[in-house]
Amino acid sequence: MAHVTSEDGTPIAYDTIGAGPVVVVVNGAMSKASDAAPLAQALADAGFTGVVFDRRARGDSGDTRPYSPDREAEDLAAVISATGGAAAVLGHSSGAILALFAASRGVPIDHLFLSEPPFRFGEDDPANDLPDRLQQMVDDGRRADAVTTFQLEGVGLPPAIVEQIRDSPMFDGLLAIAQSVVYDATLARDLSQPTPQMLTITMPVTILLGSDTFPLLEAAAPRLAEAITAAELVRVPESAGHRPDPAATARVIAERKN
Repeated sequence: MAHVTSEDGTPIAYDTIGAGPVVVVVNGAMSKASDAAPLAQALADAGFTGVVFDRRARGDSGDTRPYSPDREAEDLAAVISATGGAAAVLGHSSGAILALFAASRGVPIDHLFLSEPPFRFGEDDPANDLPDRLQQMVDDGRRADAVTTFQLEGVGLPPAIVEQIRDSPMFDGLLAIAQSVVYDATLARDLSQPTPQMLTITMPVTILLGSDTFPLLEAAAPRLAEAITAAELVRVPESAGHRPDPAATARVIAERKN
């Protein structure tokens, strides 16, 4: 992977595939650039340059404290600058919150695609001290507790599913990026309610909603589409269980970018 230095000096790792207009993918919680590789390949097959990157505190990227959403917006700006200077951006889950926030801060985005953004609009939020408790767990060496607490309280996964994940081979990979759950919890807390600037952005916005997803997301996507002037809500039934289908997602982007 290549690296670019964010404004605060943090190295951010990114990878590209394909040739054509740039589409940068911003992953959600508990994921790395490699998890979006099939989506990047689908974008390349559709005639785009697909760009994936490790958000800070994940994979091959670095980390600099203190964390703030502004710093992650600067990370995205650095990746866009390194891959052409302007781009369409596809944000998934918490990555959609980050992408919309970055757009509101002037990051050069020419079309915003928001896949199942988990905005709560200030309703039924997790406890306000969740990020602080998660940070203490990580600092105390209790990375497993940080990951599972985030899954239970931040995401709202059922305890039985959390236990299945904890007993699965994938759990070691989540432990390696445990610090990042603190940041996603902070992002979701600080931006549970989109700011006025986020709701008045001027570039085209397409909001993607799949099938068989969380009730929170079923409610949030149309609500956000109504709140942003001229935003478009697109149902993508192939994307099931809060997982964007690569081919179907690339098709939606191609129909609006080509």
